[in-house]
Amino acid sequence: MTETLYIHPETPQPRLIRQAVEVIRGGGLIAYPTDTTYALGCGIGEKNALDRLIRLRQLDKKHEFTLLCHDLSALAIYAKVDNPDYRLLKAHTPGPYTFILQGTTEVPRRLMHPKKRTIGIRVPDHAICQALLAEHGEPIMTSTCHLPNDEFPLTDPQDVRDFLDHHVDLVIDGGFCGTVETTVISLSQGEGPEVVREGAGPIDAIY
Repeated sequence: MTETLYIHPETPQPRLIRQAVEVIRGGGLIAYPTDTTYALGCGIGEKNALDRLIRLRQLDKKHEFTLLCHDLSALAIYAKVDNPDYRLLKAHTPGPYTFILQGTTEVPRRLMHPKKRTIGIRVPDHAICQALLAEHGEPIMTSTCHLPNDEFPLTDPQDVRDFLDHHVDLVIDGGFCGTVETTVISLSQGEGPEVVREGAGPIDAIY
């Protein structure tokens, strides 16, 4: 049976955050709330957890994964970004955006697009996410909690517990989330921002 931790969405309990991070560091797969929808997450180098996530979501080999980051300091390690693009990221993080960038050699190949060598970078505006990342000390590999054949991602913590029981090692119940995923902006071509998916983040301020 999957463990559940009830963590306050605005003032996360440090003891429970440490428990959740122990699961991530132990190679586990977790479900947790964000500033958009619920998401699935694991350690960057945890192949078994990633394989479980891929099977759960039935993702193909071309799926582009995202690194959930505490702030933009991780950019220098995991992504290549020009100054104009950095200013754009800085203006829209933390928030409901995912930015597609060229990945560096620090990103495991299995997380990047096989041909484009790109990776998503996301800085969430959510206290539980920020507490997890601060405790973990490095980014978390993340993917929307959107199950096959479902029209919308999971947003109700009861549904998350019910549908993911025995499929993940831990569910963080942080209350209800939204149903709209992040806005995805590609900066990988060096030709300015390209809207890949319009979502929770307004796009009028991107251009």
